[in-house]
Amino acid sequence: MSVWAALAGGFAGTLVLTSVLRAGTELHLTRMDLPFLLGTAVTADRTRAKAIGYAAHFVLGEAFALGYYALFLALGRHDWWLGTLFGLGHGLFAGTVLINVLLPLVHPRMGTPLSDATTVALLEPPGFLARNYGPRTATIGLLAHLLYGTIIATFLTLAR
Repeated sequence: MSVWAALAGGFAGTLVLTSVLRAGTELHLTRMDLPFLLGTAVTADRTRAKAIGYAAHFVLGEAFALGYYALFLALGRHDWWLGTLFGLGHGLFAGTVLINVLLPLVHPRMGTPLSDATTVALLEPPGFLARNYGPRTATIGLLAHLLYGTIIATFLTLAR
């Protein structure tokens, strides 16, 4: 197993994950635009927000790939199905903790379940598994993360 293979897999996995999420938006299966959500945490400029969000998403994708690599090293194996399982855990963690709980707490332009009439929120909070952005959002997000984990494990297998 090579850290370079994990990083290459992380890049490819993030590319696929982001493309699946983008396709879901373009096909009107979800209203979620994750790079936009990430970018608007930094700037109110919509164009810059998308660019910053895509960059942040790829940096996070590489960081998670290193986490996957560490888990694979600890277990001494990197089967595709294990990567898929890690992707499932990652997707559930992202949908329940990261974007449902933590992002609304730190995002300056996003409402929270505690927002009241005196607060002006520019973005709706995602909700559990981001279902506030459409009932299919959870399915698309989980599928994208399953693919992400599978791709990282596959890159590690191919790099033997």
